Amino acid sequence: MADPESALSRSTSRPRPSSRRAPGDLAPDDAFQAVLLAAQSGAQWACTNLWVDHAPAVVAFLRARGSHEPEDLTSEVFLAVFDGLDRFEGDAAAFRTFVFTIAYRRLVDELRRRSKRGHHVEWSVELDERRSPSAEQAAIEQLADASTRALLDALPPDQRDVMVLRIIGDLTIDQVAEVLGKRQGAVKALQRRALESLRKKLSRGRTPGAASVDSRE
Repeated sequence: MADPESALSRSTSRPRPSSRRAPGDLAPDDAFQAVLLAAQSGAQWACTNLWVDHAPAVVAFLRARGSHEPEDLTSEVFLAVFDGLDRFEGDAAAFRTFVFTIAYRRLVDELRRRSKRGHHVEWSVELDERRSPSAEQAAIEQLADASTRALLDALPPDQRDVMVLRIIGDLTIDQVAEVLGKRQGAVKALQRRALESLRKKLSRGRTPGAASVDSRE
């Protein structure tokens, strides 16, 4: 399993992608603006670009934070994103913040609804864990994800939100602060405490070699 601190270091050091299918050989910022303007004008190809560039990270974030239907919720997120496109102004980083702010709010709504009425799962033969071969295969396939999620799930909710948005959402400190409605200093403190907790858990089996990234933006 990857060291969460190393993953965070990689996520903050690599370039942040803009649209992969932007027209021509424009600079990244210009390419994003071209796609954005086309999407705001109703161009289907541009909306598809925005979906392809951002939806996988949104699904991963929602799944890691406990959504029971992350793909369906992602569809709801992008319906809201596209509804609000005409009011959006900003660059690629601002758009990513815009998307994850909506995703976080939709997730909070789902978790709140579940806490009020409980969660009921309709039986299906594919999901019946009493069918040993399927259950074992699913366990093997999901082992890595489950071990990573177990570490994050053990964190307090506010620390978990920060780490999932940083590592899986690939957001900066500034972006996380905006999504969560917190001050940058508070986000940095939450990240520092989360990393200290994760480091202690990981050190039981091995010693992480990554340096601290508390100050990275």
